[in-house]
Amino acid sequence: MPLSVGLIGFGNRALLGTVVDEHPRARVSAVQDPDPAARERAGLAFPDALVTADLDTLLDSGVDAVLVLSPDHTHEEIAISCLQRGVAVFCEKPLAITTAGADRILDVAAKTEAPLYVGHNMRHLPMVLTMRELINSGEIGEVEAVWCRHFVGNGGDYYFKDWHAERRNTTGLLLQKGAHDLDVIHWLAGAPSVRVTAIGKLALYGGLDRTGRSGQRASDVAEPDVWPPSNLANLNPVIDVEDISMMLMQLGNGVLASYQQCHFTPDYWRNYTVIGSRGRIENVGDMDDGEVLLWNRRHAGFAEPDRRVRFRTGAGTHGGADRSLIDEFIRYVADGAPTATSPLAARDAVAAGEAATRSLRSGGIPQDVPAAAPGVQRAFTSRG
Repeated sequence: MPLSVGLIGFGNRALLGTVVDEHPRARVSAVQDPDPAARERAGLAFPDALVTADLDTLLDSGVDAVLVLSPDHTHEEIAISCLQRGVAVFCEKPLAITTAGADRILDVAAKTEAPLYVGHNMRHLPMVLTMRELINSGEIGEVEAVWCRHFVGNGGDYYFKDWHAERRNTTGLLLQKGAHDLDVIHWLAGAPSVRVTAIGKLALYGGLDRTGRSGQRASDVAEPDVWPPSNLANLNPVIDVEDISMMLMQLGNGVLASYQQCHFTPDYWRNYTVIGSRGRIENVGDMDDGEVLLWNRRHAGFAEPDRRVRFRTGAGTHGGADRSLIDEFIRYVADGAPTATSPLAARDAVAAGEAATRSLRSGGIPQDVPAAAPGVQRAFTSRG
C-alpha cells in the first residue's frame, strides 16, 4: 500500500505535493490550509484528496506522514502536534525560527520516536555532492576554511513582498534563507558552529514602496522584469529584516567559515570556496549544470584550475534535489532507510543563524552557539 501523505500548507512549497503524488510508493490524501484560496488551489491540484482548514481533521483522516509546508513561524507547533500523534513529519527548512523552538521539536521527536525529517534539499544538490566527494577523496587535504557568497537576485520579489519580510515570522534572513547554506557549510566542514559574529543592515528595501497587502502571495505580485530593484513596488507593509548580511563562524573542529548574503544582486546563485591544507575547490553554477574547479598545485597569480569536475542537475525543481529529497523521506518512513539529512544538523543551522542575527543586531558582538541537549544528541545520533 502506498503511504498516505498529508500536506500542511499549500503555498510556495506546494510543488512538493506533486513530487509525492508522482512517487510510486506514496499519494497525497489530504491537504490542510486555513486560507480559502489555498484550499481552492489544492482541490484543483488533488481532486481526490480531503481538503480542510482544520489540522485535527487532517490528522484524524489516517495519514501516515505529513509534509509541513506552512510559513516558518508555524513549524514548531504544527510539527509537535503531528509528532505527538505518532505521525511521521517532513518539516520544510528551517526547522523553526528559534533555537528553543527547534529544541522543543527534537525533544518531542526523541520522546515519541516518531520519524522526523527536515527538508534540507541542498544536501541532494549535485553541486554540493560533487564538492563533498572531492573533499572526501582527500584531493585538497584537510578542510580549513569554507566561504559562501550568496547572490539573491530575486530577493525583492521572494523575500520582501510577503511574510518573509517580518522578524516575527522568520527571526531574520540569515536564519530563514541562510539555513540552507549554514547546513551545507557545517556538512562540508564536518562540524557545527560554536561561535559566530555578524554585521548587516536593511540597505535598499526599507525605503521603497510598501503598498502591498498583508497576507499577499509574493508570487502573485512578482515583477521579474523590473530592474533595478529599487523600482520594485507592492512590498510588504512591514519590513524589519536585513537585506545584506555578513557572518563569520568558528566551527567545533576548528574550521573557520564565512557566509555573505545580498538580496539585490543582478544574479541569483551561490558560490562556495573550500580551502584545504593541500588545495581548494570552488563551484561555478549551482542549481543548473556547472563545474567544480580544483586547484592543488602552486601557481603564480591567477591560474586555470588544475582540474574541472562537471556536475549535471537532475529533472525537476532545485536541480533535481526536491525529487531526491522526497524519495529519501519516503524510504525513511517506509523502510527505515538511512538519510543524508539530519534533524540534529537542521537544528544546528537554526542555532547558528539565530546567534548570528543576535550578533548582527547588537553591533557585531560575538555570540556562542548553544549545542543541543546531550540526550537529544544521543537520540538522533543513534537513529543514524
